Amino acid sequence: MTIEAKYGVPTIAMHTDKFDKVARSVATVNGMPGLRQVFVPQPIMGKTAQQLRAYVDGVDPITGRPVMQEVIEGLTQPIDERELGAIAFDRSTPRSVPADTAENLEQVFLENRWTDMLPIVLPTEERVAKMLAATKRKPEEVVGRMRSTHFREYWEYTVEKVAVNAVMAGARPAYFPVILALAATGVTARGSSSSAVAGMAVVNGPIRNEIGMSAGLGAMGPYNHANATIGRAYGLLSQNGQGGSVPGLSYMGNQGNSYGYNSATFAENEERSPWTPFHTQHGRAAQESAVSVFSSVRSTAFTLGLPEKHWREHVEHMLRGMDPHGPPTLLLDPIAARQFVDRGAFTTKELLIDWLYDTARMRASEYWNYQLIQNYIYPRATFGEEPWASKLKAEPDEMIPMFRREDIHVVVVGGESNGYWRMMGCNYQKTVSVDDWR
Repeated sequence: MTIEAKYGVPTIAMHTDKFDKVARSVATVNGMPGLRQVFVPQPIMGKTAQQLRAYVDGVDPITGRPVMQEVIEGLTQPIDERELGAIAFDRSTPRSVPADTAENLEQVFLENRWTDMLPIVLPTEERVAKMLAATKRKPEEVVGRMRSTHFREYWEYTVEKVAVNAVMAGARPAYFPVILALAATGVTARGSSSSAVAGMAVVNGPIRNEIGMSAGLGAMGPYNHANATIGRAYGLLSQNGQGGSVPGLSYMGNQGNSYGYNSATFAENEERSPWTPFHTQHGRAAQESAVSVFSSVRSTAFTLGLPEKHWREHVEHMLRGMDPHGPPTLLLDPIAARQFVDRGAFTTKELLIDWLYDTARMRASEYWNYQLIQNYIYPRATFGEEPWASKLKAEPDEMIPMFRREDIHVVVVGGESNGYWRMMGCNYQKTVSVDDWR
């Protein structure tokens, strides 16, 4: 789109047929509904050069016309200037729907895809008013802006719109400042990546105990009302606040991701942790309440404790099991956290992170062979962006770091029924004050 619109160079966008609707939608929301696009069959992955050539020599599965004929016509036929012009979009949503029975209204919300396909609490005026009473912010105040991918337009949402989604999720008014803080991050829990990502939210500070969040037994499961409904509200406000999350149109997650139901939301177990709380590592005071959000949650590895022998090798194998494009956040039960202190003398999270960074290495040739690294990191390396440019210069057998140090994180959560812990592949985004939204 940039080459065509900004530089005036005739361009053909070529996609696989699975991306027909989303590719046309992205072109439209960027003001170029007439962008010339050609489609070939899916999949590309695993096909031989001969099979791929057959795609190009064959027909467009969407139009039934020869692919190369469409390419030539798209590059040579003039484009109407109106096809490149800006388009006005109505980003408003109805404040209310006509009164009806609860059963019928549930169906209306379901059919409009305003839900996560589970039953909701209907957001009546009275319920929304009670939610709004939990913050000093005005109902019409803009909380933030959100979109499912950087290719799409931002949508804007107010305090009242966030309250509506909080009610739908079954959250109590006392939880609302946390939900507003999540909305204020602008980080969606309904990302559209084909790798089926979800969000994750970690709550720190006094608010955890004030509203009864769980940082112990079952904290990441369906056993705590605050954890469950705050996380669900985050997902609902994300899909509705960004203008939808529709499979094939604005959501392309290949397998889907069950973390999306409550956005892996939990409190850090500060009381049982041997280290400083997560939010204090990101500019917040210990007595401040804050929520931290992570995106691209899509993979996990787990184990039980740290044995006296070979624990370093065990952790190294877990790190090597991660895709290098998905840096690890260690979610440690307090027992496992204290074992890291005892076994490795990691008296601070920073010391542990330093060791993880040094340990997570692989051969350069192997690193550059990962598909996501080829897709997203290799282009940045060729433009000289560090640290990837230096990695690209490494000899094939040279052991290079899998992750950047700043992308590795540690959070303590769990009820000490055992020393299980996991590595969650995800990307930390930001930490936002909850107190600002009370």
